Amino acid sequence: MITTVDKGNSIVILNIQQYETKIQNFLDKNNFQTSTSNPTKTFQNQVRKIINHSTTHIPQKSKWKFINLNPSAPTIKGLIKLHKLDQPIRPNVNWRNAPAYKLSKLFTQKINQFTPLPYSFNIKNTTELIHELQRTPISSTSTFASLDITNMYSNIPITETKQILEDIISHNLTDPQMKYELLNWYDVITKQNYFLNNNNIII
Repeated sequence: MITTVDKGNSIVILNIQQYETKIQNFLDKNNFQTSTSNPTKTFQNQVRKIINHSTTHIPQKSKWKFINLNPSAPTIKGLIKLHKLDQPIRPNVNWRNAPAYKLSKLFTQKINQFTPLPYSFNIKNTTELIHELQRTPISSTSTFASLDITNMYSNIPITETKQILEDIISHNLTDPQMKYELLNWYDVITKQNYFLNNNNIII
């Protein structure tokens, strides 16, 4: 099979069994479990319900735009980490056909609009990083540090993130109904944390 690498524009040709072993090693290491049922239909009903009860953020005539009419379980793809020992995978979950995909995009827009973070340390691309470094005073005694998160996909703290979000919303004096709806969206979206691998539902 042919797949892409985690960093760079290279591709990798490897045995399918070897690739599937790397995927399985990732699942085992992070304590994923196999489900006996596909929750897509249940999640779809939850999304429809939460959208229908959203009265402040979504106009009645536009509600259909944020419902994925033919949803399916997200699928996982492994990007090979050639720069690391044993060349493990970085999981890339395709959420485009998931029940909450369209709602999650709207959620991102609303969060940026109503609850902007007080500080931003993100960069868009390598060019922006270079420009930022050029504007940063660097002396002969400066020290650079690189911080990394191991398997970020499986280690995002859902509960703590919601509390941070709620605190920011309250600090910005957002309308209570808007706050209620946004936090409900967050719950519905983050609970849909599953994907399909080799015809098995993984949670």
